[in-house]
Amino acid sequence: MKTVRTALLFLAAASFLVNPLRAQEGAKPDAKAQSNAHAPQLKVQMVFTEFDGDKKTKSMPYTSVFAATGQPTDSMKIRIGSRVPVWTGKEGGFQYVDVGTNLDCNAERLEDGRFGLRIAFERSWIQGEAQLPTDASPPSLVGNSAPAFKEPIIGQYKTTEYLIMRDGQTVETTTATDPLNGKQLKIEITINALK
Repeated sequence: MKTVRTALLFLAAASFLVNPLRAQEGAKPDAKAQSNAHAPQLKVQMVFTEFDGDKKTKSMPYTSVFAATGQPTDSMKIRIGSRVPVWTGKEGGFQYVDVGTNLDCNAERLEDGRFGLRIAFERSWIQGEAQLPTDASPPSLVGNSAPAFKEPIIGQYKTTEYLIMRDGQTVETTTATDPLNGKQLKIEITINALK
């Protein structure tokens, strides 16, 4: 009987020691959550420059700061532009087309201290207009004047890239030429890990 009582006391004492250890283990975040909590904040600047021959005609910088975890939720997402009406010739008449810049960037810190960047960039712009024939034009909105409507000609550029860069590095990633007007678009990216 004494042995049974001693064994029960021993089990009770052991459970008091084990339960706090289990509570501490349960309170610890998993390894992935810990690494994400310590992921560096990354400042990414992208500059899109347009050239007409040797002359710089536009420079459009975009900058964002986000955690370099590699997770889709931790990313830069920029949408900027306008909605342009386009005559469809159907009932309802107009359709709106987004014109501007869409930019997505996701980054992860690699084992050697560099960063892997996944970038998706889309830019569209009105590069001209075309006059519709009178019978295809939308009805005039003002009085009985003759219908007149100019349709926009929309240019477009899309790219997706994966880059491996170090802190403080600047890279010219892409140079592309518009086949209609010969203008060049250059993309330059700079990254800085914030302390």
